[in-house]
Amino acid sequence: MDLLSRISQHFHDSAELKVQAVDVLAAPLQRGAERMVHCLMNEGKILSCGNGGSAADAQHFSAELLNRFEMERPGLAAMALTTDASTITSIANDYAYVQVFSKQIRALGHANDVLLAISTSGNSPNVVEAIAAAHEKGMTVVALTGRDGGKMAAMLGPDDVNICVPSSVTARIQEVHLLCLHCLCDAIDVQLFGVQ
Repeated sequence: MDLLSRISQHFHDSAELKVQAVDVLAAPLQRGAERMVHCLMNEGKILSCGNGGSAADAQHFSAELLNRFEMERPGLAAMALTTDASTITSIANDYAYVQVFSKQIRALGHANDVLLAISTSGNSPNVVEAIAAAHEKGMTVVALTGRDGGKMAAMLGPDDVNICVPSSVTARIQEVHLLCLHCLCDAIDVQLFGVQ
């Protein structure tokens, strides 16, 4: 096995997907950012969730909004539903793991809020349940998915946004998800605070 060639191929594959995906993802990213800005301008907050690497992405996004992305600005209202181990384990223990996000949304979500729902397959059961709970609360959903968008894509309404990475390789989808999150952060900052 030529490990150097294999490593190089990962870089090429990642770069190629990002270049190919821009035409598919630019418009939904714009719509997603606009939904989030509308939420923040109307005293809403952005709740985010996902599992594994997507949980890390949810936390990354929340941190970029609460603290700052690339410009100095006030903190923005965002919360990752993946961070409270006591809440997550208590829901999983007393009810079911599939409810770890939906129960939080039913308690914390409001009609002006946005749910950022992240799943590379679009089929994560607890994220699917989170979308259902968000819709019950009148929230807008911005879904960050891959492949064909899975069950999540089928649940989205006309005011929701599906940012679906056109790939079936989980690692590549996750790499593009990170770029998408940075695009959203930048677009939110520019719309709220202008170009600095």
